[in-house]
Amino acid sequence: MTFIGTMACPSARADLPFARYRRFVLIAIANVAAAVVSTLGAETAKAAQPPRAAVQPSSRPAADSGTTSYEVGGIRVIHRYVTANEVVAANVYLLGGTRQLTQGNAGIEQFLLETSGYGTRRYPRDTLRRRMAALGSEIDVAAGPDWTRIGLRATSNTFDSTWTMLADRLIAPTLDSGAVELVRAQILAAVRQRRDDPDALLSYLADSVAYVDHPYSIDPVGTESSIASITRSDLAHYQAQQISASRLLVVIVGQVDRQRVERLVRATLATLPRGQYRWTEPPAPTVRGDALAVQQRQLPTNYILGFFHGPSSANTRDYYALRVATAVLSGRLFGEIRSRRNLTYAVSAPFLERALSAGGIYVTTVSPDLTLGLIRDEIERLQQDVITRQGLSELVQQFITEYFLNNETNAAQADFLARAQVYQGDYRTGERFVDELRNVGPEDIRRVAKLYLRDARFAYVGDTTRISRAALTKF
Repeated sequence: MTFIGTMACPSARADLPFARYRRFVLIAIANVAAAVVSTLGAETAKAAQPPRAAVQPSSRPAADSGTTSYEVGGIRVIHRYVTANEVVAANVYLLGGTRQLTQGNAGIEQFLLETSGYGTRRYPRDTLRRRMAALGSEIDVAAGPDWTRIGLRATSNTFDSTWTMLADRLIAPTLDSGAVELVRAQILAAVRQRRDDPDALLSYLADSVAYVDHPYSIDPVGTESSIASITRSDLAHYQAQQISASRLLVVIVGQVDRQRVERLVRATLATLPRGQYRWTEPPAPTVRGDALAVQQRQLPTNYILGFFHGPSSANTRDYYALRVATAVLSGRLFGEIRSRRNLTYAVSAPFLERALSAGGIYVTTVSPDLTLGLIRDEIERLQQDVITRQGLSELVQQFITEYFLNNETNAAQADFLARAQVYQGDYRTGERFVDELRNVGPEDIRRVAKLYLRDARFAYVGDTTRISRAALTKF
């Protein structure tokens, strides 16, 4: 096992990998933990069925009559026409994410897009702000490992004007020197503040140790060193070289018709240089085996996060099976470590929904060695026992309920469609999501637990005298 000593952490990730599932853990799992844990934890199926081989999902995506996909000037547009409300969510995804970056310019894409909010060729700073305020619309930027997203939230009546301003931020930002320094100061302040958040620090360390020498180890938001070194000319050069039509995916959900969308995209984003970008799956991680990154902190509790590398493609049964397996494990951990032992206020087994998926272990505890031993026991039970179909069905149904709740908004639907398009090559595969979850069987759970829930690489923030290397060697 590799032991990495106390690390000076320049920044922390904004997209905490476990945050997406905390609501699921605290609501869905809490509601069914007692019933599911007793069913899944105590029983081993008497007659284990032969394991099903990992197979490709059906090549026929389900039909979605409300969603279409088409190209405008070489830009892929996914368009879901919704009449239930007046809100329009439109996201532009700059594909590539951290694969477009280096450790030296980490955060440059978000830096560029945030600075573009202070003025463009058509909309000087004061004009841009007045127009946005008058429209009541919003434009936000979020950088992640697989893409950077700039998106708008508007009404059907204000969509055209808001879209034009968003597009001009990509096409012709003025990058005024004063604005560059203002945004730099804002990002640096946020980076330094996140360093003081144990969860954010933990997330940064976990990605760093899990993805050594891999693009996912690069912080898409940037580090103090990288943000401080990026110049205005660097931003201008990056905009000219990297903001191209071939890198763009546009997803629109709302009450706006196709003719209107085509007209707006053709007049704006389609005027960008075409470029030569083509999305491919990220390389598989090359570093395996146990590892630990630690940060000494005097805190009321200790924070632990570890990742297991999952399937390298979303187009496999394993992808769905691991997703369900981590939910089963979350239920067991909640029941054993929080409810029964009262060793934590937060424990889960998150699933990282990235181009390269991963399962994880997250816990806060004052007794890390004892807690890690219990977690290891629950993983081994999942790898050895065949859970009952009834217990699995109950948990999957709770998962599906949470899925529908999380996709109620137009913005959430846009992100869901983007993930299906990028990770699986077709937005329509998302329509099979529920069916694929229900098709996961007990033997699938045991198989993926054996295959993927091993060789975890952990991060630890807290009292380093209370954690031993031995506690992690059996994962």
